[in-house]
Amino acid sequence: MNKKVITFGEIMLRLATPGYKRFSQTNIFAATFGGGEVNVSVSLANYGIPTSYITRLPDNDIGKLCKETLNELGVNTHQIVFGGERLGIYFLETGAVARGSKVVYDRACSAFTGFKKGMIDWDEVFRDAGWFHWTGITPAISHGATEVLEEALVKANEMGISVSCDVNYRSKLWKEGNKVEEVMPALIAKTNVLIGNEFDAGKVLGIQTNLPADAEYSNETFGTVSKLLMEKYPRLEKIITTRRGAISANHNSWIGIMFDGNQVLESSTYQMTHIVDRVGGGDALMAGLIYGFLTYPNNPQKTIDFAVASSFLKHTIPGDSNDVSVEEVEQLMKGDLGGKIDW
Repeated sequence: MNKKVITFGEIMLRLATPGYKRFSQTNIFAATFGGGEVNVSVSLANYGIPTSYITRLPDNDIGKLCKETLNELGVNTHQIVFGGERLGIYFLETGAVARGSKVVYDRACSAFTGFKKGMIDWDEVFRDAGWFHWTGITPAISHGATEVLEEALVKANEMGISVSCDVNYRSKLWKEGNKVEEVMPALIAKTNVLIGNEFDAGKVLGIQTNLPADAEYSNETFGTVSKLLMEKYPRLEKIITTRRGAISANHNSWIGIMFDGNQVLESSTYQMTHIVDRVGGGDALMAGLIYGFLTYPNNPQKTIDFAVASSFLKHTIPGDSNDVSVEEVEQLMKGDLGGKIDW
């Protein structure tokens, strides 16, 4: 049986316009919950991996509903803490054709921003755990959240727990307070598996890539930059990125690339011709990677193939989280793109 996977970050109330309506066209919003780290936990629960989610929720009806919803999805919430006044919100307008999607954040002074050192007993959280996942969103939110994350990373390293991070750079979140280039390097130094690209290496992680601003990224550039990252951050064992070719808001190509310390591995390329919802696609990729590393520890090619196939399927599903099974992902990996009715 796999050891637990722990994820840590902020969960938000997602308010999405119906269909492809603009904010200005509706007074009705579909309400669900989501967040980069919790989306990973939900996917892993669907894959049969035991997972616990750590966050801070307001002690009100919405916070309690959020926790109950996660319980129903198979995520362990026993160590969630309550406090603060409100749950962060994000509003989503889904784009179509040449009109891109829009996100508006309303997360200032959320319960999660009030996180402080000592609120979480990481010794207890990491009991029977084998993996810890975080994203670059958390240290962008508040200094307190950064300190709690640092506590977790130090303890995970002490206990020999694998650590993964999705850089997930969000310029809107880093405009005030913490500076990304001052905060992220020390956190990545405690991380083993990283999702990030050549831009992240230069902007966030202090790597002089010497790539021109208009450079076309390739497997060669990714391999070169990945080697530089591993030299600077010796704990890193695997680095993964994706390439998205945007033909329109509804039609993208999608491929994953992994550097395993020796070589660059590439997944199949998928043509996503009728995207339903791309939010959470990177989280589905991360969950697929964690599942792959735990299930096929000596097969990085199968891991990147599983991760990209699972992310592809997320683009067909509305909402933040990826409601698919291992069997469905494996069926897609075998080349079944027909979408036939399962009679």
